[in-house]
Amino acid sequence: MSSPGKLEPVPRRSTAALIADQLRSAIMYGSLAPGDQLGETDLASQLGVSRGPLREAMQRLVQEGLLRSERHRGLFVRELAPEDVRDIYIARLAIERAACKLIMRGNRGEALARLTAALQELVSAAQTRDRVAMSDADQTFHQTLVSCSGNSRLERMTQTLLVETRMCLTVMQDAYPEPNELVEEHQKLLDAITEGDEELLLHLIESHMLDAVDRINKQNGPGSSPAMPE
Repeated sequence: MSSPGKLEPVPRRSTAALIADQLRSAIMYGSLAPGDQLGETDLASQLGVSRGPLREAMQRLVQEGLLRSERHRGLFVRELAPEDVRDIYIARLAIERAACKLIMRGNRGEALARLTAALQELVSAAQTRDRVAMSDADQTFHQTLVSCSGNSRLERMTQTLLVETRMCLTVMQDAYPEPNELVEEHQKLLDAITEGDEELLLHLIESHMLDAVDRINKQNGPGSSPAMPE
């Protein structure tokens, strides 16, 4: 056991973890588009790495569901159907409801400080009406929300779901909220935390996710919304 205050070496992230981060980012922003095949030789050259850690990184993304493997063909960026998009939001709702409960019973002051800063980023992005900047700020807010719960497992699950959310923006781009609507929705979440109203906060986070599902349903034809978790 180390002595309090003693300086010790800082753990370094593995090469595979760093490569996985780059691949996630490329998938999130569309540099690697849905359906694209990942060629080991080309990727190893672009990233300046050997094939060993590259393969390990790609297998991590297969496990996360961002890549799919086809026998005798290789690895491909996963393509998301409308039903996948709905599933993503259902999963996000379950995680963010849990995070909200932990926030309301934990250090609410710290959460308010961090979420206020995240909301300001969203306001600034909305003023530009830049969809990419808005999406970045939107995801930062929700990532911060889950981070404020203090639960590292919820954070890890959220990371993959937010990448998938970004991947599905092409499916729901026309149904994405207007800038003022997006800001208003997130301001209400922050206000509920400020007021200490857990019941309202849980209602708002559910409405926030249900609204996204409804917009996707309307854009992609008739069909009822899937049952949301209690």
